[in-house]
Amino acid sequence: MAESDVRLRIDAELLLFLPASRRGEWQRVTPDGTSTLGHVVQSVGVPLPEVGSMTAGEVVVGPAYQPAAGDVIRVHAMPRPQRVPLEPGQLAPRFLLDVHLGTLARRLRLLGVDASYHNDMDDPSLVVEANAERRVLLTQDHGLLRRRALWFGAYVRGNRPQDQLSDLLERFAPPLRPWTRCTACNGELAPVDKGEIERQLEAGTRRSYDAYGRCPECGRIYWRGAHSDHLEEIVRSAVRVVSSNP
Repeated sequence: MAESDVRLRIDAELLLFLPASRRGEWQRVTPDGTSTLGHVVQSVGVPLPEVGSMTAGEVVVGPAYQPAAGDVIRVHAMPRPQRVPLEPGQLAPRFLLDVHLGTLARRLRLLGVDASYHNDMDDPSLVVEANAERRVLLTQDHGLLRRRALWFGAYVRGNRPQDQLSDLLERFAPPLRPWTRCTACNGELAPVDKGEIERQLEAGTRRSYDAYGRCPECGRIYWRGAHSDHLEEIVRSAVRVVSSNP
């Protein structure tokens, strides 16, 4: 290693962001005298939203730090559970999912987590909505996370929806309120009298159930007890994951 180089020691959890041919714990970078540490870290492939603390020697430094020749910098992964800044009166984090995470969005809504999702929104529009509504943007797009304008983003690990859900719950530990949101549009369900909606129900449903909820946004009707074993297991598993977080 040249004495003029900067050495980055990348936490193992962050190596997945590096190209396979360069997926080593130690990365060597030649400083140009103007680039910040944040730029250097992202240039090797690690999005800043996935980075926790960084240290140069024994000193904690931020993304604006300018690496000097011979620096040895430790790049730590974001600790879990991760705190999300909340607006006044906001009780829980809100999320926005990109177009590839529709199943995860529906599962979050099943758990009562505020999860906005659009299947036709491009990257710039996602950033605008995330910033305007102070939502955590969830994505598996490395480039989207590297956008400087984005206020808060997170990479979703896993290929299967259940693995993605577990990853998100472990990272943010959001409070859960199962069966309180519309899984189709994210609206909060409101109780509705059976007499108001009887004509919209199948005869078997009318005979079997008495407690109903309706989404004020899209009008969909839900009833207690109409949950499949699969959905019940998703909820039970999610509760276990969140309750196991410190």
